[in-house]
Amino acid sequence: MNYMTLPYFSRFARTVLVALLVVFAVPALAIDTERAFDDPALQARYETIGRELRCLVCQNQTIADSNATLAQDLRREVREMIAAGKTDDEIRTFMVDRYGDFVLYKPRMTPINYLLWAAPVLLLLLGTFVGIRFIRKQAAQADADGPEAGQS
Repeated sequence: MNYMTLPYFSRFARTVLVALLVVFAVPALAIDTERAFDDPALQARYETIGRELRCLVCQNQTIADSNATLAQDLRREVREMIAAGKTDDEIRTFMVDRYGDFVLYKPRMTPINYLLWAAPVLLLLLGTFVGIRFIRKQAAQADADGPEAGQS
């Protein structure tokens, strides 16, 4: 059996074509097109910080996951600061000073946002207090009206 006949060859050609398309399509999905750091420790720091900072355009993605122009600029800025020898805390502080606490993907617990963190509990307590007070007021009013108030 000759495997170079047209049906076998076209199946082989289709398989090779699909394999090549997959191989060349995967790099097109890459978000960070910059060359990786030569030092694996620096690359790990870069990736960690990229997952800790929020894309201010997308707001639901980290700068590592976003393809927005601002995210690209922030990744470049982080890369340059790491290359310049800045610590992770210095980089985070720079970003917070420049863009505010919102740039942090996981917000810090600071006195400024204690109310934000406590608001759900405070609202629950307030609702419970108002509910209990309302029920007691209704019960006191029903007692004051007496048992004959319900009869006509």
